[in-house]
Amino acid sequence: MVGQTRSKLRGAASEPSHFLRSTQSRRRRRATGSGERELEKEPKEEVKRPELPLRTRRGNLTRGARKYSPQRIRNLKTQNCVPVEMVRRTDLLNDRFPFLSSLLEQLSDKAQLLQRRQVSGKGAFGIAAFVAILHWVHLITLFENDRHFSHLSALEREMTFRTEMGLYYSYFKTIVEAPSFLQGLWMIMNDRLTEYPLVINTVKRFHLYPEVIIAFCYRTFVGIMNLFGLETKTCWNVTRIEPLNEVQSCEGLGDPACFYVGVIFILNGIMMGLFFMYGAYLSGTQLGGIITVLCYFFNHGEATRVMWTPPLRESFSYPFLVLQMYILTVILRTTNNSRRHFIALCLSNVAFMLPWQFAQFILFTQIASLFPMYVVGYIEPNKFQKIIHANMISVLLCFVFMFGNPMYLSSYYSSSLIITLVIILKRNKIQRFGVSELHFWVIQGSAWFFGTIILKFLTSKILGVSDHIRLSDLIAARILRYTDFDTLIYTCAPEFDFMETATPVRYSKTLLLPIVVVITYVIFKKAFRDILCVLCANTYLRKQLLEHGEIIFHTLQLFAFTPLAILIMRLKLFLTPHMCVMASLICSRRLFGWIFYRVRFMPVILSLVTVMSIQGYANLHNQWSIIGEFNNLPQEELIQWIKYNTRPDAVFAGAMPTMASVKLSTLHPIVNHPHYEDADLRARTKIVYSAYSRKSAKEVRDKLVELHVNYYILEEAWCVVRTKPGCSMLEIWDVEDPSNSANPPLCSVLLKDARPYFTTVFQNSMYRVLKVN
Repeated sequence: MVGQTRSKLRGAASEPSHFLRSTQSRRRRRATGSGERELEKEPKEEVKRPELPLRTRRGNLTRGARKYSPQRIRNLKTQNCVPVEMVRRTDLLNDRFPFLSSLLEQLSDKAQLLQRRQVSGKGAFGIAAFVAILHWVHLITLFENDRHFSHLSALEREMTFRTEMGLYYSYFKTIVEAPSFLQGLWMIMNDRLTEYPLVINTVKRFHLYPEVIIAFCYRTFVGIMNLFGLETKTCWNVTRIEPLNEVQSCEGLGDPACFYVGVIFILNGIMMGLFFMYGAYLSGTQLGGIITVLCYFFNHGEATRVMWTPPLRESFSYPFLVLQMYILTVILRTTNNSRRHFIALCLSNVAFMLPWQFAQFILFTQIASLFPMYVVGYIEPNKFQKIIHANMISVLLCFVFMFGNPMYLSSYYSSSLIITLVIILKRNKIQRFGVSELHFWVIQGSAWFFGTIILKFLTSKILGVSDHIRLSDLIAARILRYTDFDTLIYTCAPEFDFMETATPVRYSKTLLLPIVVVITYVIFKKAFRDILCVLCANTYLRKQLLEHGEIIFHTLQLFAFTPLAILIMRLKLFLTPHMCVMASLICSRRLFGWIFYRVRFMPVILSLVTVMSIQGYANLHNQWSIIGEFNNLPQEELIQWIKYNTRPDAVFAGAMPTMASVKLSTLHPIVNHPHYEDADLRARTKIVYSAYSRKSAKEVRDKLVELHVNYYILEEAWCVVRTKPGCSMLEIWDVEDPSNSANPPLCSVLLKDARPYFTTVFQNSMYRVLKVN
């Protein structure tokens, strides 16, 4: 046991605080850089500018992939961005700075090789592995800097998982602490703690396959290490500032929280390597893959939030969407697809849909992008039919794996698949009527649009799932400006608000938005010309359309992601990475080959990267400068009081974020939680939140007794806090319950004197626990 001390800052913040503190005082130890071994340099290669595009043979990069430290990588990125051709033609630099001139020439030659080199080969996989490790290190560094996670106690680590995160992590904790894996799995599939007194299958309700798999891996890992007598974690005592007591902190893969978070960061690190392969394949050059990676890093704060909220469903799900779109790109580009491509597409669909309830709507936008391509002729009918079959099989597999969850069969995604297949099979019959090409397109598009909506409505009514809130419902509420209690609970949350007006400005400063606009304009212009040619019934040009199908698909997908991100800010996680992939096309010879013959294209690319890196490095530096330490003393006092002063079967109710922490850290039964999609849960939460309305105390007490609630946790901040106009709890209740709008707020009455219907049994600066009489 190693004794360690650290300082804890006082505060009663409900979210992780970002207090600036010196690196020396907060670091337990400093990571030491590993030595770098020299690689043999290949002979410098004379690269002449060809008149036509050249394909070089496969081989390693001139200097290979070296294991640089992150700081050195950032320095190299800056150096790579120098306009090489201008420097090489300047005699002054050749005379006074021969070393610099030689270095810039070498960088230019290597960039030229990367621009010509194809995706295959050991060099591409080496770069993919390097950027994967780099992103993994970046994520764990940001996470540690933000919370000082390595020095937190087990209880503090659990409290950092707020709202839904705490709920998901509680099931992982249940499995790893159970006597056996199967017993833990049975416990979460027959859970009475989450919606007391109901017994629910949480794997089915909350998409918990990631927790089940990680818990199995954790138990297997710990079992093997214990079998060989190897240590899996290191523990030490941490002394905190008075009045906080000393706590024990453990670090290593043997600690459940560290293992859980580590797996998430490894998965998202691999995703970055996949982004490189994706961008390189789409653009046709390894340089395009590097552009994708740089754009992602330079816009990291807009592209993901996994470093702040690891347990959310998107952290597990989104990497598999990247894989799925990469596979789909291969299918669209390749003429003769093998069966394994469609099997891989099906499995990646399943991996994307199982962890996240909103994934089906994203795949619906994908079908909506592919269908017009099929109508115009960018996809062969036979290939498109196989894609639809693969998607339908994936829906059925998810339906089975999720124990017959009807939401998979009643979504827009599944309805669009059925309608699309029907249109494909009936295509020849429609053509027999002799309608014109344009009219034929309109007929198919109208049939698909209205057929999908009608079929979705019918299946929802038949299967009885029309009372579930989905992403499509929130978007419809945004567009139609429809508001009620349920939609306001969602849309008042910052992540479900409209996109910030500063977001496009941040995109522009890193040149991501201007580059994507230029690329989209070139693609749109080419597609418009191709469609006009198709209307002229030129069979040869119809065949030429198939060569650009994957580029048109990515453009249409960009058009689908853009309004989604504008309406719901959380969906930037789809738009920003997709823009980074689209940015790789700036290196595509198929789109910009006409420029290659007029100007030296490499200096233009290097100049763009130079300008991008100025703001990009500033964005990264802002992320690295976030130094804080998690501290939530009021909630810690609340949880400790519940553990030692209430019966194990005492039932609690309160705000959804707090209930997740109570369930996770005390294992007491609760009646409501943050997973708000289910209709019954929304009705329960509405009763619980009536304590912040203008109803009478007796009416609220009677409703809580019907839910078997013993203790109610009242938060004073919820009585007055307002994230934006119309979003305080009182304002939301005034919309929902206008008949009581003249009454005083019940919350204020309970804070003054909770009797006779409630009794205050605990209180601190943030929480009051009211016993229901």
